[in-house]
Amino acid sequence: MKKKALFFLLFCSLAFAATAQYELDSAWFRDNYKKIERMIPMRDGTKLFTAIYLPNDQSEKHPILMVRTPYSCAPYGEEQYRPIWSNYQRQYLRENYIMVYQDVRGRYMSEGEFVNIRPFNPSKKGTEFDEASDTYDTIEWLLSNISGNNAHVGVFGISYPGFYSTMAALSRHPALKAISPQAPVTEWFMGDDFHHNGAFFLMDGFSFYRNFGTPRPFPTTKYNQGYQVKGQDNYEFYLRTGALKNFARLMGDSIAFWKELYAHPNYDDWWKARNPMQHVAGIKPAMLVVGGLFDAEDCFGAWRLYGAIESKNPATSYNKIVMGPWSHGQWSRNTGAPSLGNIGFGQRTGDYYQNQIEVPFFNYHLKGKGEDKIPEATVFLTGKNEWKTYNQWPPADATLKPVYLQENGSLSWEKPKAQSSTSTYISDPAHPVPYTEDVHMGRTREYMNDDQRFASRRTDVLSFSTAPLTEELTVTGTVVADLKVDISTTDADFVVKVIDVFPDDAPAGPTTYPMGGYQMLVRGEIMRGKFRKSFEQPTPFKPGTVETVRFELPDIAHSFQKGHRLMIQIQSSWFPLADRNPQQYLNIYEADDKDFIKSTIRVHHNTRHASSILLPVLK
Repeated sequence: MKKKALFFLLFCSLAFAATAQYELDSAWFRDNYKKIERMIPMRDGTKLFTAIYLPNDQSEKHPILMVRTPYSCAPYGEEQYRPIWSNYQRQYLRENYIMVYQDVRGRYMSEGEFVNIRPFNPSKKGTEFDEASDTYDTIEWLLSNISGNNAHVGVFGISYPGFYSTMAALSRHPALKAISPQAPVTEWFMGDDFHHNGAFFLMDGFSFYRNFGTPRPFPTTKYNQGYQVKGQDNYEFYLRTGALKNFARLMGDSIAFWKELYAHPNYDDWWKARNPMQHVAGIKPAMLVVGGLFDAEDCFGAWRLYGAIESKNPATSYNKIVMGPWSHGQWSRNTGAPSLGNIGFGQRTGDYYQNQIEVPFFNYHLKGKGEDKIPEATVFLTGKNEWKTYNQWPPADATLKPVYLQENGSLSWEKPKAQSSTSTYISDPAHPVPYTEDVHMGRTREYMNDDQRFASRRTDVLSFSTAPLTEELTVTGTVVADLKVDISTTDADFVVKVIDVFPDDAPAGPTTYPMGGYQMLVRGEIMRGKFRKSFEQPTPFKPGTVETVRFELPDIAHSFQKGHRLMIQIQSSWFPLADRNPQQYLNIYEADDKDFIKSTIRVHHNTRHASSILLPVLK
């Protein structure tokens, strides 16, 4: 009892100290900053609501650091202060940054019409606008109307605000010196948020747009809630609801983007116009692209935006990338991100990023303070649990090396010698493979490194693994699946998962979960089969004919330790993360419940048709 009492007293004293510190920081912010709110006019006359926090310090001129967001720059009212002091961004307050938050066009208190991933217009004239011009016009107003600024502007933001950060870079404003797109929404058909290789990520799309997509007829500080799901089991709810037509009825007629999404099932000009990567040539500001290795929403965007800037500005751009072992935005939280789910990282990885990379990046480029010591690529190597730096990404000494599927569920670096060897399973849309073992309603963050033993036990999941590794295997870069398959129907999806199998005597992790034999998901990705030859022009499978299904998985940085095993899993559903494929060649957005049929899937691993996974192995 004495120990419990002492623990309770210690807990109470720590909680009191944290509360006291919070109140002190809040008071300091109010004593040292003044908040003003302005409606800033754009070139077409539309005015955007902007909250501006001004340091009282007048001893020098200060840089401007801005976030443009569709998620509200609340709280509203000049006496209501955003709790910037409650996280690492308090460091920007201590440095006397002018902090700016803006509701983008058509959201919350800003005027105008909101357009999702509004396309960039490189040839706009006169009063024509896009998100880049809105950024440019905002900066012009701030430089002219906010006294005490040093004419250096930075922009940053996570997720959708990461997209607006990319748009800021396309504004070409000369005062814009540093930008950090973090988990940036980049490509909504190929790999971010709502589609992966053409497969619709139903759970994220529906849970997001039933609220975010509700119309806003006039400026407001609050949005109406959309359709409310009743229940606690997402697998049951999404399976019971059925075909995508049924979700459209639940969503209703008022959410425009949901209808537009259904109207563009293939990678057409409508989707291509929403890809900012095609416009990143000639970027002038210093760029710091940030993302998470286990980011369920926008892992694709961070890797690919960095790569696009590199390829389109081969010798002229300042473009750095940081990838940590994080879920979506985890690097910005106060916990320091020492773990995710059952996997620990041995250190407070978020603290390292905040203190050693992001704040020094903006201080150097906006204030001329400190030194430029940020490497080209700073990437956390999971498995080994170490920060690594590289002169380029992927590393120059990483080589694509195929590991081949073999009979009897084995994996080998040698091509299969069997003359006729296949693995077969039946994909049944009435019983799709769940994406995780848990029962819950909202999509978890932790599924990105979850234990896959539940999937290994299903007859509609193929598992191939090596023997225990005799030496460390480090993989850094883009993984490529190269499958040789035949199916009994005209379409199917293919999910490939790269897994680290722990030894039976693995030590405990950060939770009480048993880690002996843990099958850690390192990377998983889905491919909608009908897009295997072209995302613009899908083609049906010819039943019984062997075909190649080849696609990329987002980059990984993982070290499989000696004594662990490398495992590859293959399946044809990942539910309700991705929508079910009817397994017939048709427009899935128009499919009826009766259109979903079983398919027999055969994966070939023989001398003539050798299926493999190409891993970027670091020498």
